[in-house]
Amino acid sequence: MLSKINFDPAMLWQWGAMQAMTSIKVLKTVEEKCGAEGQKLVLDSLWQVGYDIGRQITENTQVPDDMSTGEWVSFYATVINRIAYASLESALVDSEEKVSFHIDWRPHQDHYKPFDCRVQRYFVQGMIDASMDFMKSQGREKVWNVEFKSPIPAGAETCFFTMEKGGPDQKRKWGGCTRLIEEKALDLAVKRKAEKD
Repeated sequence: MLSKINFDPAMLWQWGAMQAMTSIKVLKTVEEKCGAEGQKLVLDSLWQVGYDIGRQITENTQVPDDMSTGEWVSFYATVINRIAYASLESALVDSEEKVSFHIDWRPHQDHYKPFDCRVQRYFVQGMIDASMDFMKSQGREKVWNVEFKSPIPAGAETCFFTMEKGGPDQKRKWGGCTRLIEEKALDLAVKRKAEKD
């Protein structure tokens, strides 16, 4: 594609921005018109896309014997960040128990409002679930907690994430935060709808 002289690669970025903003608009509209049931329908669809991306990333691959689980988790996050999200990142393997990364730049960061980033949670959750299924197939069944510490659209210099090894009974921070965000989104949808009526 890059060799074609009648094609401007920047248009691909514009197309991606349009798709990203469409996802958010569809979600907000469905939340207003259909409430929790509509929200779940859209979020499940986003999860399915994320899971499929994660499955494609891991398909026909193996974790090298000399690679720790923490190193693999960091590598997988880098593949997601650099390829699936076309983002620039600074990754760290803090320890065998903890890895983290800064998103230094992400497409659409100037288009999103702070709360809009929530749409990405479902793509990411699908990719996380695909990675957990993959790791089980590799004999590595550790649970990792993902936590989102700071977003660029809210004024932070970077989007900062941490991932820490946890036990199977440990409360999942990512999922708990997601449920709170879903409730807030439905409250906001009710307010938007009331303002229009």
